[in-house]
Formats: sequence, C-alpha cells, structure tokens
Amino acid sequence: MGTITDGRPARRIPSLGDDLPSGAFTGVGSLPHRSAHDAAVFAMRHYDIVAIPSLPRRSPAEGMIAQAVVGIPGVTLGHYGSIAVDAKAIDPDADVLTDVSADAFVGFRTFLATAAGRALTGPVKWQLVGPITLGVALTRAGVAAELAFGVATRAVRAHLAALSDVVATALPASPQIVLLDEPWLGELMHHGFPITPDAAIDLLSSAMAAVEPAATVGIHCCASADVASLLAAGPQILSVPATTALTRVAGYLARYLDDGGRIAWGVVPTDGPAPTSPERAWRQLGDLWCALVERGCDPTVLRTHSLVTPSCGLGLHAPAVAEQVCSVAREVGRRVRNQAEATRFALGA
Repeated sequence: MGTITDGRPARRIPSLGDDLPSGAFTGVGSLPHRSAHDAAVFAMRHYDIVAIPSLPRRSPAEGMIAQAVVGIPGVTLGHYGSIAVDAKAIDPDADVLTDVSADAFVGFRTFLATAAGRALTGPVKWQLVGPITLGVALTRAGVAAELAFGVATRAVRAHLAALSDVVATALPASPQIVLLDEPWLGELMHHGFPITPDAAIDLLSSAMAAVEPAATVGIHCCASADVASLLAAGPQILSVPATTALTRVAGYLARYLDDGGRIAWGVVPTDGPAPTSPERAWRQLGDLWCALVERGCDPTVLRTHSLVTPSCGLGLHAPAVAEQVCSVAREVGRRVRNQAEATRFALGA
C-alpha cells in the first residue's frame, strides 16, 4: 500500500443498501491495544459491523488529529502527537498525500491485512476526523481560520478518498461505512467559535461528498452538539450518545428517520467505570425512545433504523474493560434487534 493523491477518484464498491441489521453493534474509533494484530482480531470478534480501529496507545501518530495531518504541506507531527505549523508552507491548493505506509496507519493497514486473510465480506466501518475538528486544531496551532478550515477540508477529502480506495482494494466485497469524527461540533453554537454554523455545514457536506460514491457516510459527535446542524449536513448515519437531551430535537430526528436516516446510539458511556450488565443502558435507551415516540417519532422506524455503539472510543481503557463495554453494548443491540423483529412480525412484514 503506497501513496495516493487527492486526484485519484474513489472506487465504487458494493452498496450497503437496506441490509444493515437493526441493533447491529459496532465500534467508535480507538481501541486500547498496543498490538495492531490483537486489535484487529478484537474488532472482528466483538463487533457485529467490524470497525477498523485506531491505536493511540500503540503510537501517538494514531491519534485522530495526528492521522489527519499526514501529508499536509507545512504541518509536521511531533513525537507525542503534537503538531507544528510552518505558516509560510501552508497552501490550501497543495495536494495532500495519504501515505498509508506511515506510522499513523499501522492499525489501519494491519486490520486490512488480517481481515483480507480471513476473507471478510461483511460491512466494514472506519472513521476519520472531520474538517471542523481538524480546522479547529490548525487554528489552535496558529493558522488563520479561513486558511485552516480550507486546508482541513482539502486534507479530509483527500484522506477519505484515498483510504476508501485502499479498503476497497483489500476487501472488495465489503460495503463501507465511513463516519467523520467531529467532537468540536459540540462548541459550534458557542460565542467565539471560529466559523459560522452555515459554513460548518457546508464543509461537512463537502467532506462527505468525497466518499459518498463508495460508502455509507455519517457523522459521529460524542459531545452535546446542535443536532439540527449535524443533520443539515446530510449524513446517512448520525452517531451520538443516547442522552435525554435528544428529546429536545425529537422533531428533527423523526423527520431524519422517516427519510431513511439511521442513528447509531452511544448506549454505554466511556468516560467512567464500565457497567457490568446491560440493564441500566437498556433501561435508559428505552426511556429515551419512549420520550421520542411521545414527541412524534415512529416506534417501528426508531427500532429498525438503529445501530448501537459505545458513546466514544475505547482507547483510554484497558483491553479487558473494552471487552466488557463491548459485551454490554452488544447485548443492548441484541435486544433492539429482537424488538424490531417482533414489531415486523406483529405487522405481518
């Protein structure tokens, strides 16, 4: 696997269509393993929809910002994941090279080699930092906002197209699911954010368009974000924590689901002790869904258009804790699937 430029078109691969099972469990970004092979095996063993992990404990180069700055002229990566910017070398029109042989993509390419060796044919999911979060990182490194977000969008588009092509080459029978990871979207509506909501929506849409011919594309935001802005960008999958705050935007979610969108519910928090059973997560998801149905969401569509994930990546936990979180989330997903199947049976589908 070598170097691919932004000018190479994304390859069209098998379509996911409507074959995504209700309640299917998948991962969010990082895993805590130091062995890339162990992480690949973990992902294929524990996820219903296999997710390509990043491995920030293996190397800081696999941090989400560190991965995204690979190949950007004028931006270099430090030993501990920090970035340095040469303002004179920053060029929003320069090609961005996606060097998959770089240290930043060890987990990515090891997974693909392992999965290809096992002849994986099911859907495969992967994530990349989005243009808003990368743009914020560049502004914090001293780049002017307009330049930072222009460079960020070009870099994300280039990486998305290149990595999608690499996945398609390694796993030609596997439909792809690609999520843009946008934690900084939680600050979008705050005073002083470096770009307007309308500009952010346009940048997100532009980034997703780079890979839409080859993948089902969505947005992940683990922060409390403005859901209306996220949906305005046009994701096919919305990945957010399953919190009661979502009841305030029930109308937006109802329209999104009715139009065919899917929601990946982050049912297990990753910022505290890992739960030992699925009961609390299942009860909280059920309470949230009841509240959404009361506010206009179709209960059948809600169940049948739902995926299940941890609320965020598992890179800061021990492998044993990551396994425990996965076990709980997968059981919640199984219960979602059982409910969806029961609903179809009751309706005579």
